[in-house]
Amino acid sequence: LVMPHIARMLVGPNFDRLLPASMLLGAAYLLGVDTLVRTMSQVETPLGILTAFVGAPFFLWLLARGRHGWE
Repeated sequence: LVMPHIARMLVGPNFDRLLPASMLLGAAYLLGVDTLVRTMSQVETPLGILTAFVGAPFFLWLLARGRHGWE
């Protein structure tokens, strides 16, 4: 859920560019997190736990930023 918001910040609200950017960012992020976890840990850790560590602070930052829109 974080990557579409980041993609919108990068490419703007145009859905012709937003959808591919969201897909690519999401895939790259999950691939990176999965690779990082598999190389650093002996125990298989669910990706949801690690993505929550990044996603929760990001959404709190979005809420704290206020309702200024996507300008």
